[in-house]
Amino acid sequence: MKKNRIFKIFIAFLIALAGLYLAQRLLMPKYMHGVTDGALTAEYYGERMDHDVLFIGDCELYENISPITLWREYGINSYIRGSAQQLIWQSYYLLEDSLRYEKPGVLVFNVLSLQYDKPQKEAYNRMTIDGMKWSSAKAGAIRASMTEEESFISYVFPLLRYHSRWNELEEDDFTYLFKRDKVSHSGYYLRTEVRAPENLPDPRILGDYSFGDNAWKYMDMIREKCEEEGITLILVKAPSLRPYWYDEWEEQVEEYAAKYDLPYYNFLETADEYGLDMNTDTYDGGLHLNVYGAEKLSSYFGKILSEKYAVPDRRGDADCAAVWEEKCRRYDEAKGT
Repeated sequence: MKKNRIFKIFIAFLIALAGLYLAQRLLMPKYMHGVTDGALTAEYYGERMDHDVLFIGDCELYENISPITLWREYGINSYIRGSAQQLIWQSYYLLEDSLRYEKPGVLVFNVLSLQYDKPQKEAYNRMTIDGMKWSSAKAGAIRASMTEEESFISYVFPLLRYHSRWNELEEDDFTYLFKRDKVSHSGYYLRTEVRAPENLPDPRILGDYSFGDNAWKYMDMIREKCEEEGITLILVKAPSLRPYWYDEWEEQVEEYAAKYDLPYYNFLETADEYGLDMNTDTYDGGLHLNVYGAEKLSSYFGKILSEKYAVPDRRGDADCAAVWEEKCRRYDEAKGT
């Protein structure tokens, strides 16, 4: 009798756990339509090969660089580990996370996030962190990113955060309970719309243009991690008109790059060299490039990566080429070509 009772309690416990697991999967945002940026982090784990170039950063990378173009024109095997408003400490921990699976020869980091020195918004934290697999890197990202209103335990058990979504459930929550569609193309968020900039506001005057100590701490950590792993670190600034990139910010990055002998490319300053036209190459008035602008920038940067940093051409690798053939097919369908 006693054994039978213990068995029943054990079964009840398993059923309760399964119920909590299903409830958590149901209530967590799916990011399949509307705001799809939150699906980007998790997509990386479905990759079937290592990459020679890894991009890590915010929307100025995942909306402005086309890995498909890098592959087609130069045979560069790359991936973008991007997320919305990815803060620099999140970039560091995503680098740590990526090194659990691969070691790229080149890491490209976009410097816009240096402007943030402390945690910002939970919604953006969630879009970056929830999709990470559990590891010390994810735990570090949580601790570094939490606002005062957030708790570590709610990242361990997201049901504690999303339990109130019962009255917000939509068809997607049931359709994507156990599966996800791909929303990116090797981390790139493809957009075909065209909207030229209009009536850009004057940049607001800041009280202090200095990047904060915390931001610089993580910039150092990214640099030092790359040095330890033998990875070439390249700093870039995407060609966005908004948010405004101040001359004072540019000077600080240039000084840092010179101090540590790091390459730095400001693609806004060289836009004429690759024929960027903000009247046709942006989909949201100058914040991000559309696919036509991203292809121009990627063609330009790909030549630099290939010729100056000797990133190999993998088009002769049959297995790699087969994977990219499927990636290119999806990309062309999404682009409408």
